[in-house]
Amino acid sequence: MNQHNYIKTAYNTPFIAQRADPYILHEDGMYYFTGSVPTYNGINLRRADTLEGLRTAPEKEIWHWHDEGIMSQHIWAPELHRVNGTWYVYFSASRKDDIWALRPYVLRCLGADPMNDAWEECGMLAAADPFSFQDFSLDMTTFELNGHRYCIWAEKVSVGRKISNLYIAELSDALTMKTPQMLLSSPTYSWERHEFWVNEGPAILRGEGKIFMTYSASDTSPAYCMGLLWADENADLMDISVWHKSNVPVLCTDEHKGIFGPGHNSFFKDENGQDYMAYHARPYDEIIGDPLYDPNRHCFIMKIDWKDGMPVFSLDNQLYQD
Repeated sequence: MNQHNYIKTAYNTPFIAQRADPYILHEDGMYYFTGSVPTYNGINLRRADTLEGLRTAPEKEIWHWHDEGIMSQHIWAPELHRVNGTWYVYFSASRKDDIWALRPYVLRCLGADPMNDAWEECGMLAAADPFSFQDFSLDMTTFELNGHRYCIWAEKVSVGRKISNLYIAELSDALTMKTPQMLLSSPTYSWERHEFWVNEGPAILRGEGKIFMTYSASDTSPAYCMGLLWADENADLMDISVWHKSNVPVLCTDEHKGIFGPGHNSFFKDENGQDYMAYHARPYDEIIGDPLYDPNRHCFIMKIDWKDGMPVFSLDNQLYQD
């Protein structure tokens, strides 16, 4: 960890240090972890039979960036999914000769063991809309609901100072869109517009008869925060009218607790069905240089409680309080 003076609190002990965009999956009794590494040059995976075991489990690089061309720069936000028995990793990447030309790519595991079996490159998702992935596109996630599989991702639009919106599409399989994309959320509130107008990093949580989608907003400074959308779990998710959006963030910087710029999260359940959230944040607010290249976005874990049919995001539920 790079040396940086900051105030240690009861809340800012990392679960895993220097892993932004953390993604945890609990599948068949095993916990898997991946995330963006500070060098942004590959995809690492670790596995353990307990959540605590992930903290010290050895990491293995399952894929490394190209020397040039596509997938040669900014390897960001990998997510591990098992779709119809096959393992996939969804991630974003750009190219050394055009570092902001980010696009969503997919890897597929050729065997049943994602830690040890070979992976193949599947390229970009096959879009049903010719206008998809024409600009800065990243942070794709996928999920299944009522026999339908969907993907949600962030993509910039407009010209000049562009806007990062969230889009949803239904998939016909893990690699192919079935429907054109639909605009799901745009940064309309002031807390989504600090420096940059941003909605990104979607993550899906189910409970209380609803489907929830958290997302991250604003630039990656201490202004970075989490918003929330939700819909009835039996609704048509491709109908924008069924979605509701909170007009306030559900998690943001708490300087007294030493948590700055929380965001880009994922959800998982433990063996008892308890909901948890992995997210990244910094333990300080004074960032030297470009925040994207500050390595100290750490993974933290929060227990998710429920109240009045809604998830509760509270730093008081942080694991590993000292």
